[in-house]
Amino acid sequence: MPIKIPEALPATQTLIDENIFVMTEKRALSQDIRPLHILLLNLMPTKIDTETQFTRLLGNTPLQIELELLQTASHKAAHVPQSHMANFYKVFDEIKDNYYDGLVITGAPVEHMEFEDVQYWKELCEIMEWSLEHVYSTMHICWGALAGLYYHYGIPKVGLPEKLFGVYPHEVEHHHSILFRGFDDHFMVPHSRHMTVLREDIVKHPELKILASSKQAGVFAISTDGGRQVFITGHSEYDPLTLEREYLRDKNEGKPIHVPENYYPNDDDSQYPIVSWRSTANLFFANWINYIVYQTTPYDLNELEIVKEFKDKPKKG
Repeated sequence: MPIKIPEALPATQTLIDENIFVMTEKRALSQDIRPLHILLLNLMPTKIDTETQFTRLLGNTPLQIELELLQTASHKAAHVPQSHMANFYKVFDEIKDNYYDGLVITGAPVEHMEFEDVQYWKELCEIMEWSLEHVYSTMHICWGALAGLYYHYGIPKVGLPEKLFGVYPHEVEHHHSILFRGFDDHFMVPHSRHMTVLREDIVKHPELKILASSKQAGVFAISTDGGRQVFITGHSEYDPLTLEREYLRDKNEGKPIHVPENYYPNDDDSQYPIVSWRSTANLFFANWINYIVYQTTPYDLNELEIVKEFKDKPKKG
């Protein structure tokens, strides 16, 4: 089944060219099927690239998905035409009365800042709190995962000695996790970050389960029972050249950066990167959409239960 997106969204033609099944709003009106309602809070400056990466994965499932794009009102995007934001994005006040099957909170290039110093932190806290009552399953990605773990559980982020940058092997720890159904014993995922969370801080919270990790990259996937909250520290959604763009940007700006690990053949940055994570990304998002969201979300989203065990916790707002 397709992902339903606006016909004029730049990602549409890209996905069609890649044989991803997309459905425009006009065509979807003729179908009598309740689509899954997925909200994407895009905190990345590269809005269009990020939209395309996630719609590519969300569209590669057997279910019809209706995607909405959300931006923060407290921070204006500077690297994308404002006409694009006006045409395709909403702000929180426009959607706060709605209910969603799933929410994806992306990463953001603000990891060196204290959470409370981020311009849109209070707004993000409001959205994360709102998600407990209005979203069935929320997936937090990279900095979004660090932010979610800090806000909901008080788990601090910790600086790394140097930037974790490359594609790393991972192992499934929780072998009964439905999110990793069908996974090989070892799988590859890109990472690009200066911060992490520590295993010893996570295991203090019995409601959190570590699902997968990497000897080099640390904890990768964390979830509550039932998958109402999922935290992912890596970037399986990255396209083949995302790490290269980041590498060349930092290299050209004279920043300390090494060749992404396990990315170029023989670490030769004149060659085309080896994509070793595409199947992992597609399987992971298919599992999330099918087993966590579709199989367990109520048909009437107004019947979503409040995640009561989280409501009484002190929050880092």
